[in-house]
Amino acid sequence: MLLALGWSHELCAQDTSLAPARQSPPDSVYVNNIFIIGNEKTQKNIILRELDFASGYYYDWDTFLEILQADQNKIYNLRLFTSVEITPLFTEDDQVEILIRVKERWYIIPSIIFQLADRNFSEWWTNQNRDLSRVNYGLRVSHGNVGGRNEKLRFSGQLGFTRALDLRYSKPYIDKNQKHGLATQITFFEQKTLAIRSADNRQVFFTNETEDILRKSLTAAVQYTYRRTFYNFHFLTLGYSSNTVDEDVLTENPNYFVHGENSLRYLYMSYTFRHDNRDLAAYATKGELLQATATKYGIFNTDDIDEIEVSITANKYLPINDKFHFATGLTANWFLSPNQPYTLVRGVGYNPNFIRGYELNVIEGQQLYVHKNSFRWKFLDWAIDISNIMPLEQFSTIPFRFYLSANFDHGYVKDRNQLPENARLTNQYLYGYGLGIDLVGFYDAVFRLEYSLNNSGQGNLFLNIKAPF
Repeated sequence: MLLALGWSHELCAQDTSLAPARQSPPDSVYVNNIFIIGNEKTQKNIILRELDFASGYYYDWDTFLEILQADQNKIYNLRLFTSVEITPLFTEDDQVEILIRVKERWYIIPSIIFQLADRNFSEWWTNQNRDLSRVNYGLRVSHGNVGGRNEKLRFSGQLGFTRALDLRYSKPYIDKNQKHGLATQITFFEQKTLAIRSADNRQVFFTNETEDILRKSLTAAVQYTYRRTFYNFHFLTLGYSSNTVDEDVLTENPNYFVHGENSLRYLYMSYTFRHDNRDLAAYATKGELLQATATKYGIFNTDDIDEIEVSITANKYLPINDKFHFATGLTANWFLSPNQPYTLVRGVGYNPNFIRGYELNVIEGQQLYVHKNSFRWKFLDWAIDISNIMPLEQFSTIPFRFYLSANFDHGYVKDRNQLPENARLTNQYLYGYGLGIDLVGFYDAVFRLEYSLNNSGQGNLFLNIKAPF
């Protein structure tokens, strides 16, 4: 992603046919027209929606440069393009034409599902002894830009450790002013091996002798989105969840659903406010993210469940220079009642809440607080041009960015029930620290290799996918 300026402080002494010969930039510029090239499938209005400027207006020059950089990031974060370039071209001393050049991604992507069923790679490698039966496999088909309107369609069919079907469709804008959107999702899965509780801060799995299906789950939801400004989003979700377990599960854990029955059905509603002003959503180095969510489980009929959950995430990304940045993020989560169905269990060790060094553990409770910190150095940034062997432009360049990170996470999980089998790590201050190498690669994929130690004196090498926060 590159911001290409036809005029800048460094280039102000140059004389080109599009930039008048001046020794200093103008105080303000007038935007004549906006041109977009490269959007063969994406509709123009999807890109224009992200712009904080318009033709026919004057803008302070220094402020205008900041607007162009921010708009370029917003367009890239649509995840429709592999590159975005915004160029102001001077036609007169104080007048510009804006050229937006994009390179589109490949939108229809069939992919093979081959992934571990466990919480992370280290859980599978160490706690589950690299058991290949704990692998999910199947087929996923995604369309990332239906009709060129940034609509997302995804279907997944999965076998293996967890058999599942998933269908999701989202339309970001259903109105002319591009503020209101809708999404819907339906998911079904069944399991023969099930985590039924935790002991010594590790998950305890159960499979009965006849290898029957132990749990069936169906979830359907519709979500309304409202985006009034560029960086602020509102989400209102109404959903239905139905879960049924085999009687053997209740024999092993009578409180699996809390109310003692083998089925749990309920409506739920959640509201989320999200302020997202990050430069790159996949691996941010500048900006901030604030998200607050309140969820009510059990609406109208509350016999099965009557619960409220509140969570807050606040992340800040502070650039120091082009090579170094600091990232810090705070997460808090609360349940209002002391007991929840095990299907709603929360704590450190469940995505996205973790403390580095405790990847092998689950620390369950009704309240959690996690503060994550990383100081990062970008020591390698390059791209491989394979256009001579790859005819598709969307895959002709393979980018790589490597970061060395120094990490320190700490937090606390409160278990109101004071379960003795998990008392080693609950209700006490926890921390972990270490070093890692982060790779940000093709289509914003992130891989992290980290060595971390915790305050229990344990150290290990951990492999993770996606940015930590």
